[in-house]
Amino acid sequence: MTILTHRPRRMRKHAHTRELMRENTLTTDDLILPIFIVEGENQRQSIDSMPDVERLSIDELLIEAQALITLGIRAVALFPVIPDSKKSLNAEEAFNTEGLAQRAVRALKDTHPELAVITDIALDPFTTHGQDGLIDSDDYVLNDKTIAVLVKQALSHAQAGADIVAPSDMMDGRIGAIRKALEENGFIHTSILSYSAKYASSYYGPFRDAVGSAKNLGTSSKETYQMDPANSNEAIREVGLDIDEGADMVMVKPGLPYLDIVYQIKQTFGLPTFSYHVSGEYAMLKAAAQNGWIDEQQVVLETLMSFKRAGADAVLTYYAKQAAIWLKNS
Repeated sequence: MTILTHRPRRMRKHAHTRELMRENTLTTDDLILPIFIVEGENQRQSIDSMPDVERLSIDELLIEAQALITLGIRAVALFPVIPDSKKSLNAEEAFNTEGLAQRAVRALKDTHPELAVITDIALDPFTTHGQDGLIDSDDYVLNDKTIAVLVKQALSHAQAGADIVAPSDMMDGRIGAIRKALEENGFIHTSILSYSAKYASSYYGPFRDAVGSAKNLGTSSKETYQMDPANSNEAIREVGLDIDEGADMVMVKPGLPYLDIVYQIKQTFGLPTFSYHVSGEYAMLKAAAQNGWIDEQQVVLETLMSFKRAGADAVLTYYAKQAAIWLKNS
């Protein structure tokens, strides 16, 4: 008989020892639900490329918020869907104090103050060309002029009561400019979640359909400001710059294809690190589940656990509500 000194399977035989040695745990505290919001009342609009995800009017958003709080979800991220009539070259609607995002923030904080509200700071929902910033005659996105508008947008969200503003535009220097403006205007407790490592990914298609920017963007790309998917050292530099400029938290987007980036950033900086399980990733899982090719619950929970294992402190995912239900029932 062979005498084995080490039998790692010994610790896997029983559920109690497997649980005792479990290195990571997924809870509702780790989940943030992105929500698309629209004008009107009693609106719940389906999204063809994102089954079970809906665009909500503000009144329906408040109902959804109560359900999320009951499930133990602590934060939502808002993404406004702007009518074409309010889009422009200079994205003035982005900082309208009576804009859709600003009114949604006020409504949420008035009715559900315990729910953390994260707002998107970017101009693509508001521009006629679908880019994240202002453009010149050659359609090149202008960095510094864009920042001036982003600062106005961030201030309008802070004034509305946003807990966290999240610049997702990838302009150089925008974190420092927004931090300075928040400090100078007395919003010292408004946090900044910087999309520091946001890649020029092909996984964003369903999101652009959801917010209505796909048709405006057309065949144009965002490669002059979002990162090359081939790069990882660049991500470390981008994150370091944003931290130096005053970011409180950093984001890696997309999620699963970039878990190596999540791990490197968490190990390098130790700052709260979030990741976005984006629309394309969601759509693929949904399609496979609807075709009966995977066990949706088990695959989704395994997927979300992988974010935790890589070092993510929180995950933005369209599965947040469903995952919370699964976790509660288990």
